[in-house]
Amino acid sequence: MILAGDRLCRDLREVLVPGAGVEETGAELSRVIAPVVAHDALRLMVMNPSLGVGASALGFWHGYGPDIGRELMRVGSRGAASPQLARLARQTVPVVADRGLRGGWYDRLLARYGFGEELCLVLRDGRGVWGLLGLKRAVGRPFGAADTHRITDVGPPLIAALRGYVTQGPVAPTGRRHELPPGMLVVSAEGEVAARTPQARTWQTVMAHQQAAPDWLIEYCFAALSFEAREHARNPRRRYPRVCTPLIGHGQWTAFEAQPLGDNGDIAITIQRATGTLLLPTFCDWHKITDRERQVITYLQDGSAPKQIARLLGLSLHTVNDHLGAVFRKTGTCGRDELMAAITA
Repeated sequence: MILAGDRLCRDLREVLVPGAGVEETGAELSRVIAPVVAHDALRLMVMNPSLGVGASALGFWHGYGPDIGRELMRVGSRGAASPQLARLARQTVPVVADRGLRGGWYDRLLARYGFGEELCLVLRDGRGVWGLLGLKRAVGRPFGAADTHRITDVGPPLIAALRGYVTQGPVAPTGRRHELPPGMLVVSAEGEVAARTPQARTWQTVMAHQQAAPDWLIEYCFAALSFEAREHARNPRRRYPRVCTPLIGHGQWTAFEAQPLGDNGDIAITIQRATGTLLLPTFCDWHKITDRERQVITYLQDGSAPKQIARLLGLSLHTVNDHLGAVFRKTGTCGRDELMAAITA
């Protein structure tokens, strides 16, 4: 007998296809989720638990046209979804649903485009927050208590499907003929890209090509990250403005990092290949690698042999080899050399 959750996970995994565009995938996700909770539009923001709640590493949208997308881009520099998501993320695990904000500027903006309530679901498990699923309905079609109850059933299967999507295929980039050099762009205080280097323009072209992402969605992500950089500059205890996107998204693990440029509100965002210590936290998230297994990998990166790792961690050699075996199974690698190539390639 196939349980409902297993069937939903299977259906979700079938529509998360490498190479499909973010809007095409969003439409397919919407189709699969609609029998659980009917809706008119969908947005799915995917994050890395180890980096904290904030700007998304992957995103899928359906039913949001370019006009509303550009509006969201302009307000993204003010942290459009941050207060709502942070509030939801502080609540109980594993998942929690909420109808969203009421009467604020965000709702008024959506109402101008015919949207009413938004039903939000934080994707969360014991590792942390994986993202936010938002379902919108047109004005006059409010969500009810039954919808709030049913949407919680989507959380675990969707997290499992996203993990399968990100970790399928080779664990390291293959067939890349040349490596893109780091690029940089500048986001103004208004959330618009004011300047970019030729290298950053190439990165953006690759991003748009790999997932058929519209320009407004890419620039919305830049605006959201720039907001986080300003907040971190005001309070260093806030989330550090960094995002690491999976291999499946751009053909290689990619890091985006934002820093203020002076006091006028401009933000510089660097884009570069993510490897080593920059990649490891995200890599461990997606492959379900434990904290102890991550420690072992860190020592491997430094060139330590298993006997040395055992001594440094106060473990037996047998235990260290067990940890290594678990890492190789989780990542689909055949040994130390392939694992290190995956993290550093």
